[in-house]
Amino acid sequence: MADLEADFLDPGTRPAQDVASELAAWIGEANRSLSVAIYDFHAASGSSARVADALEAAQRRGVKVRVAFNMERLPVPSAPRPPRADPNELEGLEVPTRGVHSAQGSLMHHKYVVRDDSAVWTGSLNWTDDAFGLEENVILRVASSALAAAYVENFEELWAKQTVESSGGSGPQVAVGDGTVQPFFSPRGPSLAHLAAERLAHAKHRIRLLSPVVTSGAILGTLAEIAPHRGFDFGGAVDLTQMEEVHGQWAGVPTNRWKIEAWADISPRLAGKRSTPYAEGSVHDYMHAKAVLADGSIVAGSYNLSKGGEHNAENVLLIKGGPLVEQLAEYADRVGARYGNGPTAQPAR
Repeated sequence: MADLEADFLDPGTRPAQDVASELAAWIGEANRSLSVAIYDFHAASGSSARVADALEAAQRRGVKVRVAFNMERLPVPSAPRPPRADPNELEGLEVPTRGVHSAQGSLMHHKYVVRDDSAVWTGSLNWTDDAFGLEENVILRVASSALAAAYVENFEELWAKQTVESSGGSGPQVAVGDGTVQPFFSPRGPSLAHLAAERLAHAKHRIRLLSPVVTSGAILGTLAEIAPHRGFDFGGAVDLTQMEEVHGQWAGVPTNRWKIEAWADISPRLAGKRSTPYAEGSVHDYMHAKAVLADGSIVAGSYNLSKGGEHNAENVLLIKGGPLVEQLAEYADRVGARYGNGPTAQPAR
């Protein structure tokens, strides 16, 4: 039997140093190994440096520590925001590190660490002070050797080949209390967009959605069929600044024009956070949580519900049943209320 727990971060409610200390303490419990795959990590400054200190301290006491990190930067609206951290910061860690590249312009977008091959910390949280204190994020922690083994297998693919394209797959379905949990990894595994769309398509009464952007055709098409039914319990939030940028991108590509109409049906059901537009050195205060709730199931992790995200190295947990369903629903409603709890402003046309 596995144990599953979650934290739901709200901007300004916890100091960044508290979140950093919680992660550092979790890392500090390692006795044998720590396998880290992280997209953005400020290892040299701020509260997030406490996490670097914890990794280095583990290395000094004999724990096998390895850190795989992202090397690509894609400053386009439909992609995750480029990391603030300089790869040189991570290469300067006093633990073994390897940069992960992509021949196709994709990203190593994971945010997970496996401890002692028996527990996993994952979700949407990057390891920066902005992520710890200014963004919405979902953290998932699972204690299960079977699930940890799937993450270790994914990590070993990244570590050995150092390419995004070399990784992906799925892990076992594991019992957790009254429900089950199963991990999935892209790009070589099952389509994460279709995994989410399939859960959405089978929803009968309730959907909650949290994602910076929604650009996958499979997900947009499914949601566009549901959104006009006013009696359907459908809510959540996106990052409105990023969706406006995406909307402008769609307008310039004739084959994407249908997505504009689909989003016009969907967006009134979602709140939108007006975050700081991306620029070099700008604050990262995005609506960064990534989760889909469809009736009694959840798909949550690092995946942005984007078309391009399927080519990235991403991971999600498919959670069926259990208390986390209602916890996530309450969190999504809280985020939605914060940014409008009603029709989202339409993207600029």
